[in-house]
Amino acid sequence: MTESDTRTTHFGFKTVEEDQKAGMVHGVFTRVANRYDIMNDVMSAGIHRLWKDAMMDWLAPRPGQKLLDVAGGTGDVSFRFLKRAPGAAATVLDMTESMLVEGRKRAEAESLAEQLSWVAGDAMALPFQDNTFDVYTISFGIRNVTRIQDALSEAYRVLKPGGRLMVLEFSQLPNPALQWAYDRYSFNVIPAMGQIVAGDRDSYQYLVESIRRFPDQETFAGMIRAAGFEQVKYRNLTMGVAALHSGWKI
Repeated sequence: MTESDTRTTHFGFKTVEEDQKAGMVHGVFTRVANRYDIMNDVMSAGIHRLWKDAMMDWLAPRPGQKLLDVAGGTGDVSFRFLKRAPGAAATVLDMTESMLVEGRKRAEAESLAEQLSWVAGDAMALPFQDNTFDVYTISFGIRNVTRIQDALSEAYRVLKPGGRLMVLEFSQLPNPALQWAYDRYSFNVIPAMGQIVAGDRDSYQYLVESIRRFPDQETFAGMIRAAGFEQVKYRNLTMGVAALHSGWKI
């Protein structure tokens, strides 16, 4: 392959070759796996729990549905889904085995073991047949995917007709002054917290950079439509610090 043929992407604010990013992201989440849930609480002052509850409220899980929770990590979203949907089943997929290991240790995992599956895999090449799942969720994971459009296409493929995609991700505040203040917090406070709580400043520096690089709400909604989804809508959470995007496979 010549230099001109090499495809690049971003890893935070760095430009890297596409085939390097997955390994770099894997390294980040391997390093922080055992402190990941604690850091989520610290970084968001616990608000991420309210965002996930808002996700479930909009999603309205139904009994017997099959959920695929991509980049599902330690199972937070799957646990919430199963508690609201009797007889449902959830598959947690994550590229980082150590995140899945941490998820299996949680008390919720034990009580819901018969309804849960844990799979190591890639969002851009899901190891499932077409038209398998009723619901596809991905929470704070889509921005870490090397080719986001490929992951959205895979989501469309594995959903049944009538299936629903829902994405929870950090986003952009529509007010420039608030965005400036949020950026100051993100870049000056979160990496320092990462050093104190998880002993890893660099991983959290990457995470805040990846948030800033992620497309705004309208742009991302357009990407979801381009993957084939219809009735695409979004809702801002906490003034746009995060956003929920919803789409249907019609």
